[in-house]
Amino acid sequence: MSEALAEYETYLRLERGRSEHTVRAYLADLTALLAFAADRGVAADRLDLATLRAWLGERAASGAARTTLARQASSARTYTAWAARRGHLDADPGVRLKTPRAHRTLPTVLSSDDAGQALRNAASVAAEGDPIAVRDLAIAELLYATGARVAELSALDVDDLEAGRGVVRLTGKGDRQRTVPYGAPAGRALQAWQRLGRPRLARPDSGPALFLGARGGRLGVRQARTVVDRALEGLGDTAARGPHALRHTAATHLLDGGADLRSVQELLGHASLRTTQVYTHVSIDRLREGYRQAHPRA
Repeated sequence: MSEALAEYETYLRLERGRSEHTVRAYLADLTALLAFAADRGVAADRLDLATLRAWLGERAASGAARTTLARQASSARTYTAWAARRGHLDADPGVRLKTPRAHRTLPTVLSSDDAGQALRNAASVAAEGDPIAVRDLAIAELLYATGARVAELSALDVDDLEAGRGVVRLTGKGDRQRTVPYGAPAGRALQAWQRLGRPRLARPDSGPALFLGARGGRLGVRQARTVVDRALEGLGDTAARGPHALRHTAATHLLDGGADLRSVQELLGHASLRTTQVYTHVSIDRLREGYRQAHPRA
């Protein structure tokens, strides 16, 4: 079984192109499932639908959130489908496994005024010339301009920018690449970073990374989150925090400005249009709130 698990891990990484985080989560779920089955006397090559349902039922009874249950069901289905194809299971019991739909919460977004204020705050600090501050402004501007995921930003190399065309090449989930435009403010911030900031932090072993940490290495995801948190912390009582808030905000503002849903899907790198549609709910929610405040018969 250990050989099968190693083969399955290779499948997730190379054939499915799953991220490191997803691979860890799927393997942890599978380990828990197989341990549960073993406790019930069910061998790994005899997994059946009743065992899968019992496992999810136990997880639900222990207080697991619907989103967690949905992911664990997906982990189980991905494994059983693979195991059936490879002959580790006689049939795929995961085909009939269903779970409650996860409750979808609307993402928190910044207003246009708050987004502008956050970027102005970052620009005022960057004007003092500190290379870290110059970098932080470029990060905030690029995230808001493109709606990039923080991991996509961290993975950027210098050559991924095409300043002349005003576009950046992002590598998203499943190693899918997309080219996303950015506007003049982000362009100016990136130019300042490459001309004034990056050369002061770069070391001989810095490599091609676009964004660097204080010691000259590639900027990590956690460091990028800290950068955005600093940019947003001066906005008062808004609940929007972290890089994903800028991603949500960029998508919502694009739709508010008249962009079509398919274009926003492409910009965000969503595989499914259904994932992008959550932002239409955000825009409608804001429209409804404005209606309530302004219409005399609301």
